[in-house]
Amino acid sequence: MRRLAPLLALALLAPTPSAPASPVPGSEDCPVFPRNNVWHADVRKLPLHPRSKQWINAMGGKRQRLHPDFGPSGGQPYGIPFDVVDDSHAKVSIDFYYASESDPGPYPFGPDITIEGGSDRHALMVHADECVLYELFDADWSGGDPTAGSGAIWNLRSNRLRPKMWTSADAAGLSIFAGLIRRDEVEAGRIDHAIRVTAERTDRRFLWPARHQAGAARDPRLPPMGAWFRLRGNFPLKGYRFETKVILRAMKRHGLIVADNGSNWYFSGASEHGWSTAVLDELKSIPAGAFEAIRTGRMKVSQNSGRIKRRYIGG
Repeated sequence: MRRLAPLLALALLAPTPSAPASPVPGSEDCPVFPRNNVWHADVRKLPLHPRSKQWINAMGGKRQRLHPDFGPSGGQPYGIPFDVVDDSHAKVSIDFYYASESDPGPYPFGPDITIEGGSDRHALMVHADECVLYELFDADWSGGDPTAGSGAIWNLRSNRLRPKMWTSADAAGLSIFAGLIRRDEVEAGRIDHAIRVTAERTDRRFLWPARHQAGAARDPRLPPMGAWFRLRGNFPLKGYRFETKVILRAMKRHGLIVADNGSNWYFSGASEHGWSTAVLDELKSIPAGAFEAIRTGRMKVSQNSGRIKRRYIGG
């Protein structure tokens, strides 16, 4: 027992391993990027960015409210849809009009794949057997002659980023699916990743892990692609519904990342049934002034990788 006591003490002092990254729905063996990927970073201890107040002012000011960009609708639920496919799904070639910055494919796209409503027409396909994510912008089946603006293929077991200056299906050159709030996560009580958010006007530069910009002006007072915001740690959660708390806790631990141009503080969720209007109304009450921009560079291991240093791996 005397010999075991020091070992027991060391075991108690050792850090508890972080939980694995949440799996792809329908594929327990496939993560949505590795646990040490920047999407899963715990950003609570990162320093404030010196442009924090300017960026919040550029996004409508501190009284601007959050807006969940998902929820009930007349038919297909509002939000960004995704489909989980397997080896039985045929793959096709896509004619891209941003071909020089698109992965050539082929893609498991077809008339059965759900396309987002509105102008962006995103189509996200998670291949459960391959553990690969396929994403399209401005997708159109076109009667069997498919076209899209751009396309990106992601190995979900890899931390590799897009080539520098390449777009993806999103303006920042990031994955869309990785930043969506999903029903399975909320119902399980834990969102283990940062959340995609849009800004109306952005700077003509980008910050790691973003790889691309679509800025309105070369102006550092505007948030760039890759700007990261977190909900202040002292923001009170008492009185909110369970699902609202799950989302707000993720905003404290993992934050919001500017990934595309769009309405200010519109944050993304999956197009799924089950979103409560009461929860969405609570989220709409959260002011932008409850957030702060942070510096994320100290998490970085390499400019061309999404891998983060161990101390920032989310738990």
